[in-house]
Amino acid sequence: MVKATEKHASSAKLELANRLFFRLYQCANMLHKTGTRAVEDEGLTTQQWAVLGALSRDEAAHGMGVGDLARYLMVSRQNLSGLLSRMERDGHITTEPDGKDRRARLVKMSESGRTLWIQQATPKIHRYYETVLEDFSVDDVTHTLHYLLKLLDNMKQLDDANRARNEEE
Repeated sequence: MVKATEKHASSAKLELANRLFFRLYQCANMLHKTGTRAVEDEGLTTQQWAVLGALSRDEAAHGMGVGDLARYLMVSRQNLSGLLSRMERDGHITTEPDGKDRRARLVKMSESGRTLWIQQATPKIHRYYETVLEDFSVDDVTHTLHYLLKLLDNMKQLDDANRARNEEE
């Protein structure tokens, strides 16, 4: 009887997990679609929004190395490279040699990028947040963030284990 109950609980958890991850997939797609619409008049995408947001933090005031930025955003350097090239072409960021390591490049928000971020994009992003989180209480947002961080931590552990296994081979 215990094994049947455990099997049912395991099956129910797998079904819930399937629904959860499908909803996360849908949310990611909708964030890309609706988030890009929120900032498209500024010529930005959600990916560019994420880069500017990362570079707007106090700890990035002197720039971020490309590798550090890729790790912070949890994207590959290859995926970030093309995005940074477009953003530099559009004048949103600058890249320069890292004074500590000439082989590395520092990415900084340009003055025009900072103006765009502060005066145009941020107010629209805040309105987007207000709309998307309209029916959420502060507690709802806090709990959602808590569980997403737990999920992210587990995914990072899985990624680290996979990377370590691949390095051993």
